[in-house]
Amino acid sequence: MKVFRSVQEVPDGFGPSAVTIGKFDGVHTGHRAVIARLCEVAASGGLTPTVITFDRNPLELLAPEKCPTALVSVEQKLDLLAGTGVEATLIVPFDRALADLSPEEFVQHILVDRLHAAAVLVGSDFRFGRRGAGDVEMLRAFGETYGFVVHLIDDVRPEHGRRVSSTWIRELLADGDVAHAGELLGHIPTLRGVVVHGAKRGRELGFPTANLSPESEGLIPADGVYAGWLTDGGERYPAAISVGNNPTFEGVPQKQVEAYVLDRDLDLYDHHVEISFVERIRGMVAYAGIEPLIAQIADDVAQARSILQPENAN
Repeated sequence: MKVFRSVQEVPDGFGPSAVTIGKFDGVHTGHRAVIARLCEVAASGGLTPTVITFDRNPLELLAPEKCPTALVSVEQKLDLLAGTGVEATLIVPFDRALADLSPEEFVQHILVDRLHAAAVLVGSDFRFGRRGAGDVEMLRAFGETYGFVVHLIDDVRPEHGRRVSSTWIRELLADGDVAHAGELLGHIPTLRGVVVHGAKRGRELGFPTANLSPESEGLIPADGVYAGWLTDGGERYPAAISVGNNPTFEGVPQKQVEAYVLDRDLDLYDHHVEISFVERIRGMVAYAGIEPLIAQIADDVAQARSILQPENAN
């Protein structure tokens, strides 16, 4: 997949293209349905399937107090988009200059002049241009003027009529329901970051953990213990993962993420790793002493093993 990090990076002669536009936070199953349709339209017309997305949530600039935490970083988003069949992604810096473009300027400067769009796929609630003045009908009118066709894409509604959305997935992660979030995402919720030195309490208890840097990429789920995977350099290891401030001990920073790789003691310091959450085992609990805590961790590890490797579980 080609990646253009500004409109100016798109080469002359690019396209003609089929384009869809959105935040694509999480690249969830709703997004994937749109992209699958995009690739179909592109293939039928000999076009280049292209995604336009942004370097941040537009609300970060327009209404910071309303801006939610992103499900994935820009780099995670690009990795996910690369697996969808899209041939090119344009990341537009969402700055004041972009926000101030009129709807027609947005269409002309980006869709027409740079991407040579022949087809544009959007949802019914799509808005564009200064103060969101442009809507689907306006886009269709511009299509007639500039020579592209607008395709309206239906929402994906897998359960009880609720539309798959990044908001719904955030709610699930806030509840610790990583399994359901993973179903809606179409992939396992994953953090990415550097392994740093911790207090080494896990090692003292007999369960050495890899502690993820607080500057990790991705949305951290609710406090608790999870079964999941740690991936390092292409190698994936089953793990029991703890999220939270470890209430048995004082002075532990909030939202610490640490993973115990089952039955392995790996030297992962300074490694860039991914930690993926398959299923929540329990919430975070304070214990009266070390022995009950060790017994609980041993049970957590057994449950994680059963979830991740059921054929090998005791």
